Amino acid sequence: MRATIALTVPLLALAGSPALPAVHLAAEAQDTARPPSLTVRLGERTRTVPAVAHPAGGVALRADVLAEALGGQLVPTSAGSARYRFEVGRTGIDIEHGSTLAVVVDDTVPLVADVFRHGGAVYVPIAMATELLPRVGAGVMFDVDKRELRRFALSVASARSTPARPPAANTAAKTAPVPGGTAAARRPVAASPADLRGSRQRVVVVDAGHGGPDRGMSGPLLGDARVYEKNITLAVSKQLERALQQRGIRVVMTRTTDTLIALSDRGRIANDAKGDLFVSIHVNAANPRWANPGGARGYETYFLAEAKTEDERRVAAMENEAVRFETRADVSGGDPLGFLLRDMAQNEHLRESLRLADLIQGSMRAVHPGPNRGVKQAGFRVLVTAFMPAVLVEIGFGTNRDEAAYMTSPDKQAELAETIADAVARYLAEYERKVSG
Repeated sequence: MRATIALTVPLLALAGSPALPAVHLAAEAQDTARPPSLTVRLGERTRTVPAVAHPAGGVALRADVLAEALGGQLVPTSAGSARYRFEVGRTGIDIEHGSTLAVVVDDTVPLVADVFRHGGAVYVPIAMATELLPRVGAGVMFDVDKRELRRFALSVASARSTPARPPAANTAAKTAPVPGGTAAARRPVAASPADLRGSRQRVVVVDAGHGGPDRGMSGPLLGDARVYEKNITLAVSKQLERALQQRGIRVVMTRTTDTLIALSDRGRIANDAKGDLFVSIHVNAANPRWANPGGARGYETYFLAEAKTEDERRVAAMENEAVRFETRADVSGGDPLGFLLRDMAQNEHLRESLRLADLIQGSMRAVHPGPNRGVKQAGFRVLVTAFMPAVLVEIGFGTNRDEAAYMTSPDKQAELAETIADAVARYLAEYERKVSG
């Protein structure tokens, strides 16, 4: 159940400074950055979170009231300690008075400013609410346009009254060795089906890029053997289908044969199937103008957002070129990509897609022989019409002789599919914990 908590952020005087009259404060706000008014949506409660102007600039929120408004709590780690644990659902963020660092699980992340005390209360920079919490999987998102913070939970009452579910015997974390690594550098293997139980079976739409007359990338640049992207993506997608089904996940394929599916139809197939995730498999190709195009190697995962770099725009243009094979391409209605980007920026799909892309990149690192080229963003047509978290995975460079051989090996295709399935299963398990916590 989702309801509204109106949460405004008044500006208080700095510690040690005389309070300013409300009229004077309102007038001064015209000349300085006015603290944003914030709305938090959770259950049916309404809370106001006190705020102060941060000594380093910007705005800080009272941490304990913010946590309570989100259905969580702020807990000192020990009596008289300067360290606190900010808990929302099953997500904990460790913060410390005077520090600009926070700890989430085993990761240390920087804050835009330090944590400090004011009037006996602990305050955190507002970016912890608007940027960090949505990023670390707390079931929270921030709508920039509406200045609204939302936590997606059943209700505050049900979250508190439902006892914690004991872990199933077969859900213990498993590990597999990283090639060339040590026991300390092991990657998580897929969550078991018990981790993924929820109100319904999850649906993942697997999209094999290109097909039919659209062969996609051809390579390698050196050597006699020719490989085509459409064949590699179909083979890997079928292996991914099998791997996901073994993990208790229902799979819908956009194509299972060498046929052309319009880019817009791939998203429609995903929507009609009521998919939870959309994963599109592709093979990369080097820019011929690069100094050594045949030497380009590596893997990367994209989510839908405006491209920031020339290379991101290059890859998007290359994959979007498939539209020229379609006989009825819909180019009417202005700029659908721009419209959908604006719309997606106001919901959780963008952040969830980024999280899924992060997990896929991290999982592939354990087996892929090429370099990790990172998570990237671009405006792929195939992702635009899929109204769910969606990613596009470039599993390697077919223009590179070694990677072309790697991606056409059935054993390596199965290995790649297993690692992607691991990441998808882990994402879905995280999602189940968020919606049940």
